[in-house]
Amino acid sequence: MKMLRDPDAALAGGLVAIRGQFQVPEGFPPAVEAAAEAAARRTPDRHSDRTDRAFVTLDPAASTDLDQAFTIERSGADLLLHYAIADVGWFVDAGGPIEDEAWRRGATLYLPDGKARLYPAVLSEAAASLLPDGPRPAVVFTVRLSPDGAARLDGAERSVIRSRAKLAYSTATEGELPPDFAEFAARVQAAERSRGAARVDPPEQEVAREDGRYQLVFRERTVAEDRNAALSLAANLAIADALLKHHTGLFRVMAGPDERAVRRLRHTAHALGLDWPKQEPLSTFERALDPADPRQAAFMTAIRRAGTGAAYVPYRPGVVPHHAALAATYVHATAPLRRLADRYVVEAALAIANGAPVPETAAAAFETLPEVMARADARASQIERAVIDLAEAVMLQDRIGETFEAVVTDLDERGARIQLCDFPVVARTAAKHVDPGDSIRVKLIAAEPETRRIAFERVA
Repeated sequence: MKMLRDPDAALAGGLVAIRGQFQVPEGFPPAVEAAAEAAARRTPDRHSDRTDRAFVTLDPAASTDLDQAFTIERSGADLLLHYAIADVGWFVDAGGPIEDEAWRRGATLYLPDGKARLYPAVLSEAAASLLPDGPRPAVVFTVRLSPDGAARLDGAERSVIRSRAKLAYSTATEGELPPDFAEFAARVQAAERSRGAARVDPPEQEVAREDGRYQLVFRERTVAEDRNAALSLAANLAIADALLKHHTGLFRVMAGPDERAVRRLRHTAHALGLDWPKQEPLSTFERALDPADPRQAAFMTAIRRAGTGAAYVPYRPGVVPHHAALAATYVHATAPLRRLADRYVVEAALAIANGAPVPETAAAAFETLPEVMARADARASQIERAVIDLAEAVMLQDRIGETFEAVVTDLDERGARIQLCDFPVVARTAAKHVDPGDSIRVKLIAAEPETRRIAFERVA
């Protein structure tokens, strides 16, 4: 759960129940740990030496599972991103206990009180992580970015790298980052606007205690965080194009919000006091949102939840995979320590970049991974929803009997979906004779952290 933090452990009791309900694994079987310990002692012997390059990492300060390191250089008018990705394939044997367990998990699960890793910590937070405490094996992709922001895969190789610094979003300075870091991100972001992309990265939510009461507040995203996301986006787009041209791959696709979802978002914007002009499309309105404004941040979170859901699909002849939010063909390749699918995309792209056939293990995985990743995504989404329900119940538990302004955003067989006007809370009520867009007043009649239940009744 990356989008909600709980520094004061207000959710501790409820999180124990959530972990049990969704069978969040607490550790790894002994055979997996033993295999990981042995793999961590391997010496790279198929890797070129790129320790002379000034790679750095940029992540949340507390992160130790570092998938990416980067450096940037100029090539005429183009910028070259040398993007080192953790070489999971070097450590994990096909058909071995580590791989088998990873296929059971699919992805790292995040909760406010900790994560359930995809791979044992001896790999994901030590030997395979691109930490700055020694050389690490990596797959280094070279991505060429033109002045108009078009990204192309120029090459890929297995290399040994040495990160110069573990930088944090909150403290990294311009002088610590590659000189063209800001320019690279600006080009990528300009290209997004040009092709009509509607990518939304809402800030994290936090449980904070204010004036003796718990509140859900938003942590503002930093400039460094947004720029770092642009590097990963450029690499994933370039790799996607390379795979598509070679008629192989596993792509991340997503349809945009349907008409009903957009109508619901308009009512949500009204509830939050946002001025969304009637004729302005969502893609235009959302690009102007300011995550530093709590109401706009809440709306960004609503947009993220409004889509029909992303999925993984293998290459099919005659089909161009499309990700609506990015307005492009897209893959996941840059987080193999945290997502199972990325490892196989990396292996395929590495082969293509070097004129070699795609490994049979990767080609076969592309056919079976969609189901595995869908299951992992579904469990992560269920956990995320449960944690948010818990946080809302904790926040409201001492407000029983209070009334709140709300707007009806949708109707279905379960009643009226409402958005509170002064809190980032979506709930339901049995209100009758209302239409989407109506303003109503509701009274809180239940807020139960132990069951994660909140309930409202209409009073006006």
